[in-house]
Amino acid sequence: MRAGAWAGFALGLLVGAPIGAFIAWLAGAVLGWQRDLAFTLGIARNLLPFGDQVGVLRSISANWVLVIPAAALATAAAGAIVLAFVGAILAAAYNSTGGHASVVVALDRTEESAAEDEQRPEETTSGGGPGATAARSSRSTGGTR
Repeated sequence: MRAGAWAGFALGLLVGAPIGAFIAWLAGAVLGWQRDLAFTLGIARNLLPFGDQVGVLRSISANWVLVIPAAALATAAAGAIVLAFVGAILAAAYNSTGGHASVVVALDRTEESAAEDEQRPEETTSGGGPGATAARSSRSTGGTR
């Protein structure tokens, strides 16, 4: 889940910064379009499309330095939440299958355990594979592994 959140945050930053830049550019473009349209048609700006939002568009266009990181962080937060949920769903799906990988750790034997093994008679196990090694190593440590 944590890995999904970090991946979503990183992808959100990468996607959100261009989105913020586009928003800032679009606000400036709409302001320019309104100015040209108001001059050409001789109509007051507040009668044009987005005429009531001129103040907001000006503040977005003027504060583009803040708009771009804000959009990137907002997109990163949304991406982190979405990919954290995706990671949780994948983890739940993997844990419900029961097909887990088993990991066998082979530890180096100390001189004391090697000496104890030489003094004890060898027990034979069928196959002599990993079970034989596990039986010998658990016997030398008192069976606590």
